[in-house]
Amino acid sequence: MYFLDESGFAPTMPTGYTWSRAGQRAVVAREDKKGQRVNVLGALAVGRHADLLWERTCRKIDAAMLLEFVCRKLAGLPGGAAALEEPPAGFTRVRPCTVVLDNASAHVAQIFKGRREELAAIERVWRSAKYEDCPERVHTTAEEVGTAVDQALNRQRARIKGSATNFIKAA
Repeated sequence: MYFLDESGFAPTMPTGYTWSRAGQRAVVAREDKKGQRVNVLGALAVGRHADLLWERTCRKIDAAMLLEFVCRKLAGLPGGAAALEEPPAGFTRVRPCTVVLDNASAHVAQIFKGRREELAAIERVWRSAKYEDCPERVHTTAEEVGTAVDQALNRQRARIKGSATNFIKAA
């Protein structure tokens, strides 16, 4: 089962709080967001094979991109979304692939309707990645934002896989 959602990362990450020496004003740098935002499409796998998969882009995430991500990365369908019309001969998944979505516009678009079963999101992963795993709060280029996103999500992925391993050992 995968919980799928999107999130955007800006050159200046949210700053919930800061500190400064007594008598000095805290100054937080801020970068222009225009053309430097990085959008991430991610899927959180739960259960015995817990994992975090993602794809980042500087473009808008639309229904076609979402469907391609689900077919290629989650379902492992050779040929991606194009193979939905005519699946490869003999292709079968070893395990079922259930994808849980929220009501984002790409999720309810005509191209995606009929290919979802439940509603939910992976908002905790995005929040943790943005607020805890990105130590640098300001980036000057989209590539720097993308690198920071990959590093944060790799840390999230390691924690998710570690938690699943510990849970299985405890069971």
